[in-house]
Amino acid sequence: MAAVSELLRDRSVTYHVQPEQTVCDAVHLMVQNNVGAVAVVRSAELVGIFSERDLMRRVVAENRDPRRTSIAEVMTVDLMVVSPDEDVESCLALMNQRGFRHLPVCEGRILKGLLSLRDVLAHKMVEKDGEVRMMRAYIAQNT
Repeated sequence: MAAVSELLRDRSVTYHVQPEQTVCDAVHLMVQNNVGAVAVVRSAELVGIFSERDLMRRVVAENRDPRRTSIAEVMTVDLMVVSPDEDVESCLALMNQRGFRHLPVCEGRILKGLLSLRDVLAHKMVEKDGEVRMMRAYIAQNT
């Protein structure tokens, strides 16, 4: 079973915003990098997450001005995080059970990465593809 750290191995924590930044700042970062959420970090510590869902529910639906609304006002702060040692299967189950599409990976309060459902599903597809190849090879060898 693969650990989350394996999925995040080649990535650095580059997509994050500060709580004082505006919603517009975060949205521009998300659009530029084609991501659905950004971590909110203060002094390398995770303090929240801002996602497309937060944008819709807490900004658009409440008629807030994204140029004047700080991330701190609308970010999700009641976070569930996992450690880099957590296995991918557990993360997938947690994301499915709780309806998350993004899961922060932390050591203590220090952000190590943001795991997306897309990351997990891509990993599972590669894993399943390998299993299919092994089964085909076994069948071909034994027929």
